[in-house]
Amino acid sequence: MATRQAPGSQRIGELQVRQQRDEFRIGLRALLMQPLMPPTHEDFPAVRRQADKLRDWFSREAGWVLQVEREGARLYKRPADLSDATRGLKDFDRRRYVLLCLACAVLERADPQITLHLLGERVMEMAAEPTLVARQFSFMLRTAAERRDLVAVCRSLLEFGVLQCVAGDEDGFVHDNEGSAQADALYDIQRRMLAGMLAAVRGPSTWAANDAPVTLEERLHALVTEHMADSDEGRRTALRHALARRLLDDPVVYAETLAAETQAYFANQRGVMAARLCEATGLVAEQRAEGLALTDEAGTLTDVAMPAEGTEAHVTLLVAEHLAESARRDGASAIITADAIAAFVRGATERYSRFWRKSAREPGAEQELAQTALERLQKLQLIVRAVDRFRALPAIARFALSDADVQATAARGREPGGSLF
Repeated sequence: MATRQAPGSQRIGELQVRQQRDEFRIGLRALLMQPLMPPTHEDFPAVRRQADKLRDWFSREAGWVLQVEREGARLYKRPADLSDATRGLKDFDRRRYVLLCLACAVLERADPQITLHLLGERVMEMAAEPTLVARQFSFMLRTAAERRDLVAVCRSLLEFGVLQCVAGDEDGFVHDNEGSAQADALYDIQRRMLAGMLAAVRGPSTWAANDAPVTLEERLHALVTEHMADSDEGRRTALRHALARRLLDDPVVYAETLAAETQAYFANQRGVMAARLCEATGLVAEQRAEGLALTDEAGTLTDVAMPAEGTEAHVTLLVAEHLAESARRDGASAIITADAIAAFVRGATERYSRFWRKSAREPGAEQELAQTALERLQKLQLIVRAVDRFRALPAIARFALSDADVQATAARGREPGGSLF
């Protein structure tokens, strides 16, 4: 005789399923934002509990490998668009990236603990290698700017969990010209997290000197090129993974930026793919003729939030509205110059400067504000840059302000069956 499940136990089961689904989404979103996650991260417990499901999902949907251990988690994200120059660590230029690589090389050979001074000295020794000197790179640790660059690298490694601060302070090191012991910091080196820094398919050191790629584009492709099965199913899987990576990583994917084969697959599968990705991540799909965007209503799954608080964010929103209106009036092919945007910001200062910080109201500040706004819009793929000019992309239309459409509401009962709207 069949037994009936008690209503209370059924309710508990539903709650458990919902909790598991929410925890899975929390872990997935956290890994997308921080692929190299230390165990101190607030969402790491959720990632550990959902490790098997997350590992299967990333492998199936994007072809990304996920490793979860007690010492941390590493999602080996690999970009689908190697030509995108807007990615990277905040305030990092080419010089700081070189220092980051040198610092990791030093830590790989170091004892379990290292001081900031010693790290700087060993990075300085490595920077004297002929190959770097031939490219006009130098690091002498003499100026505050050089020490500031090293501290920026260390703080990034602290955020990644590669270093853990035991004692000391980095701020004093920046302004210390005497090399005093008081202006120093002591770090523990986390070997497992250090080993996860490089997300390449093939490490650069595995290339023989005669076979090593030469140009930057060749090197980038050599780092991330993956094996693809030589079959129809293998090619379809590779296309699906490439599109999923773009949709998870980029604010918007325009059909015109895709190769012909990828564009055909995208046109047929984007609805199903978007539904699958949105169900797991909590993103919302916006499908248009020009392409597809997965937007985050919470505004947390992004490196550049818009709208946001602060003077630069407000100016960026004003510039976006201005460009959206210009695109609607003059057409999407209209070309914008940085000087024209600076002139617009200068004109907006009189109306909005009371909301801005004091330095933004100084004469000439519009140039820097305009440059920052254009960089943020480029990262959001709302504009595209061609040398010193910019062109608005279709997605910027969502920031256009339209006139209110006021309609009189019919009196109740006046039209049987009529809508109040």
